[in-house]
Amino acid sequence: MKGIVSFDMDMTLLDHSNYKIPESALRAIEKLRERYYIVIATGRDLDSRFSAGLREMVEPDAVIHLNGTKITVGDELIYEHHMDPELARRLLKFAEGKNFAIGMTTGEEDYFINPEYVVRHDMVRWGQSDRNFQDPQKLYQMDIRTFAYIGHEEGVRLVEEAFPEVKLPMFSSREGADVIEKEASKAEGLKRLCSYYGVPMSDTVAFGDSMNDYEIVRDAGIGVAMGNSVEELKQVADYVTTSIGEDGVWNACVQLHLISE
Repeated sequence: MKGIVSFDMDMTLLDHSNYKIPESALRAIEKLRERYYIVIATGRDLDSRFSAGLREMVEPDAVIHLNGTKITVGDELIYEHHMDPELARRLLKFAEGKNFAIGMTTGEEDYFINPEYVVRHDMVRWGQSDRNFQDPQKLYQMDIRTFAYIGHEEGVRLVEEAFPEVKLPMFSSREGADVIEKEASKAEGLKRLCSYYGVPMSDTVAFGDSMNDYEIVRDAGIGVAMGNSVEELKQVADYVTTSIGEDGVWNACVQLHLISE
């Protein structure tokens, strides 16, 4: 019976220094396919324009999108969950006039309260911002799975204090976070895939680097934190590998005997 190996995308597989997946990680994935289902578990919606081409690079068997609120196996949608509309409305109202942005990207369009903070973030990170901003008031009529938060840590604490029913696990860059209902997580997505494939959680391996990987790295049969991970994730991981730029995925797969060199 096959097991499951799950990979976060950003700064676990996808190196933001060159926006490429290391060749060693792709080689490891090809070797893993013989014995494992390959899963991407990400805060992204891999169907959005900002993720174009990433699925094709990895060719996963399944994807846990948006921190477990959407799961696809191949092209089949097997699970989705939408945020409580009243909670979404209150979050959006709360964000108005604050020094951070909350919203989401869907397809080719960006909907954000305080979009100027998204532009500022993009300019600092990439030197450009080519967003296709639309009227954020339309968010009030849309189905929401998760929101994106763009801002600093003090804003995260402000939101979490005002809304105890949500969590905002920060990205490893500490420049943003996902806004997720507390019961949602990549770990819950992995459990659903275990049920789908008939694989026990003990036969899973999960790689990650950020706080939205906390539950999946903690709960998987083997949890692997990248060398570039936040410290909190390293504390719950079973194994800490080298950084993404130092062949972290390959080295962990070899050291844990998931593949042979």
